[in-house]
Amino acid sequence: MEATEAIITRRSTRRFTGKLPARECLEQILTAGRHAPSGGNSQTTHFIVITNREILAELERIVKEEFSVMEETPGMYRSFAHAIRASKTERYLYDYEAPVLIITANQKDYGNNMADCACALENMMIAANALDLGSCYINQLRWLNENEKLLSKLYELGMLPEERVYGALAVGYADTKDGLPVRTPLERTGNPVTYIE
Repeated sequence: MEATEAIITRRSTRRFTGKLPARECLEQILTAGRHAPSGGNSQTTHFIVITNREILAELERIVKEEFSVMEETPGMYRSFAHAIRASKTERYLYDYEAPVLIITANQKDYGNNMADCACALENMMIAANALDLGSCYINQLRWLNENEKLLSKLYELGMLPEERVYGALAVGYADTKDGLPVRTPLERTGNPVTYIE
């Protein structure tokens, strides 16, 4: 799959099979992320790759518990509000039970932390699509960036005290009839372009 096709056909996958992608596929995805641009070529994004089902389940529990004690407020970002509402239901799984979660952390006092992580995440989503794997950008860990329970767990997993999460990626095989991610491009209804010539 050539680069433009991999970009245009990339769609978020929110239903995964339990099958773990081969280590070689994960390495290719991580290579794409590690080669993303970074401010001043700082290369400070820390990739934490979790495939251990018990750890994934523990993170799911922490996220659900911490969001469930929050309340929606007027004007709240709609996805954040949705996470709060969904966490109060029985079956809230912020990572869609993907077999792989790649957390991108960076220096909390570095001005380009979110941008660097976002660039890495986009590269990894495109690489996953090219490898016939589904992926979905995950914000919930970032939204709990200063939550003591989550930080404690992330420190156990190797995140450094001076780091915070600025995004994550769910990766795995799409739970579709053919096992491939949905690739029908969505109509562009926004993102205007203005040429100044």
